[in-house]
Amino acid sequence: MKPIPDVLVPLAGKLLVSCQASPGDAFRDSASIARFARAAVDGGAAGIRADGPEDVRAIRAAVPVPIVGIQKSVQEDGRILITPSVAAARALVEAGARLVALDCTARGQRYGALDRLRRIRAELGVPVLADIATVEEAEAAADAGADAVLSTMRGYTEDTAHVRAFEPAFIHALKDAVEVPVIAEGRIVEPSQAAAALDAGAFAVIVGTAITRPHEVTRWFAEAMRKADRAASFLGIDLGGTNTKFGIVSGAGELTHESFAPTPAAGGRAVLLEHLKAVARQCVETARAAGIQPAALGVATAGWVDNRTGQVVYATDNLPGWTGTPLAEELRAAVGLPVAAENDANALAVAERHFGLGRDVENFACITLGTGVGGGCYVNGRLNRGAHFFANAFGHMSIQPEGLPCNCGQRGCLEVYANAAALVRYAGGAHATAEDVIRAANAGESPARAALRTYSGYLARGCAALIHLLDPQRLIFSGGLAQNNPALVADLEEELARLVTVWDRRGIQIRLSPLAYYGGVLGAAAIAREAL
Repeated sequence: MKPIPDVLVPLAGKLLVSCQASPGDAFRDSASIARFARAAVDGGAAGIRADGPEDVRAIRAAVPVPIVGIQKSVQEDGRILITPSVAAARALVEAGARLVALDCTARGQRYGALDRLRRIRAELGVPVLADIATVEEAEAAADAGADAVLSTMRGYTEDTAHVRAFEPAFIHALKDAVEVPVIAEGRIVEPSQAAAALDAGAFAVIVGTAITRPHEVTRWFAEAMRKADRAASFLGIDLGGTNTKFGIVSGAGELTHESFAPTPAAGGRAVLLEHLKAVARQCVETARAAGIQPAALGVATAGWVDNRTGQVVYATDNLPGWTGTPLAEELRAAVGLPVAAENDANALAVAERHFGLGRDVENFACITLGTGVGGGCYVNGRLNRGAHFFANAFGHMSIQPEGLPCNCGQRGCLEVYANAAALVRYAGGAHATAEDVIRAANAGESPARAALRTYSGYLARGCAALIHLLDPQRLIFSGGLAQNNPALVADLEEELARLVTVWDRRGIQIRLSPLAYYGGVLGAAAIAREAL
């Protein structure tokens, strides 16, 4: 263990409280934040974490304990970065912070975090704490001279987005990996979790929302009461071309367990069915081990589905042999539960209707962008399936006469021009994956930005046709190409303003789905609930 800075020594084994409030919060003023800090110290907090020199200055006047100062700032990629400059750190120290924390995740490192860490220590003479999300990021920060590493960003970065709860095992892994103190922070909402963090080897623990954000704590109670009122739980499986995601969802929409397994997409019907049966059995076993008796199982799958029978009416060669599969019947026999099946894009629209951005509008379209392009839409508050269950085939609208061939057998389909492979193609092979192109584009790299604009231009053609036909209130984009991609929204709004008649009078909102990676699982469970 490296020598511990004097200011950190009295914090060993103690609680620090993060006193922050977002814009619009009832407590978003420095005087209120300072009162929160005083109450926290009166309750036994040994230190405070605070955002911005104004709050730090107010807290310093109210309490004598060490303050960890941060400065949140929105960057050109549209996302917040913690303490993005030495000047920001200097302002915090001058306001009374005795420690400074900064984002040292992979994204933070792309913004120069490690060099900034070294400069803050050298120029300002204060210990620097590194907010990280992975063991590798912690090791890099410690090697750069960080005086401690904090698990703050775990679950809030692209590669840890699957993490939804505090992980004591991650704290233990950090302690084994670095020779500086490990401070547990993030998703700690109960005293037992703080104790578990210390048991796992944490030097100290920081708790924020559970102590200093009354509206969030109130929401937890309200949701718990809704959950008690809607106690049934449902299983959801989202069969994707790469991964099969699955989980347990409460009647109130809480994802209480989630996981995934690789999809044997090329194996044919028999292999896929055995794969799904194994996943379904695992879901049932997990639920029952947790004392949950699931009410029904929902499955979201590529291809068009007769929701009355749960049979796959038609699927492209992305899933060979999948056409005609009696999906619900096979799974019902395997697990002994009621089973509902639906097209995966329709399932995402149902998830948005129940849990996401479709709750407050009657007419919206949800468009999925990934290996393919899919969609689901609500018209006057009802999911549109069509007369033969083939509705919402957005990806197979022709936008380029006699264009590139599509796996549906037609040419010039939107899917060929707006899927992940197309975005990589527009970047000229400079990036291996669409996600790499998106990261580069949102970081301001010109070739990648141009590729994303080309992609958005084609996507806008399909969206314009959809708007002219349905006149929705909102377009909601989900899938891998929509996640962490704010530039897509700006490009689409610009293109659609040019392509859609009376655009300025429609007031259509372009939004990125908040449901992210497990949206299909939530939708599958919601479909099971509706069917039951």
